[in-house]
Amino acid sequence: MEMKEDRHGQNALIIASQLPVTNWYDLIGEETIADAIFDRLVHTSHRIELKGDRLRKKR
Repeated sequence: MEMKEDRHGQNALIIASQLPVTNWYDLIGEETIADAIFDRLVHTSHRIELKGDRLRKKR
């Protein structure tokens, strides 16, 4: 969170996740911390959600 605060309004920050944002609450576990992360990252971001087949298909 410190890195996000330092860069806010000055530089870009790219965060990539394989877990959908809707599952972050379950992963983080603490609802208050999850809300703080959402407020700082998700609500002020441009999100790109990829859909479709994986490039590394199981053979």
